[in-house]
Amino acid sequence: MTGKIVNGSSTVTFDNLPAGRYAVNILHDENKDGRINRGLLMPKEGIGFSNFQSVGFSNRPSFLKASFDLLGDKHVMVKIIYM
Repeated sequence: MTGKIVNGSSTVTFDNLPAGRYAVNILHDENKDGRINRGLLMPKEGIGFSNFQSVGFSNRPSFLKASFDLLGDKHVMVKIIYM
């Protein structure tokens, strides 16, 4: 799924998701190649995870850390981090 960035922000809506445990991972695919481009193991492009999980050599986000329970409508914010 893609979302257009306007004034430094983007909104994406997922409809009709069943209740369950979810996590959100966002990639700012700046060169539009559909891949996470890396330099020395770290992403060269912006990346973000639900629950504001940070990214670093000693902190790799996991589903457990980034996940949340979805029981109904929910607003999830993700901050994109550029290395």
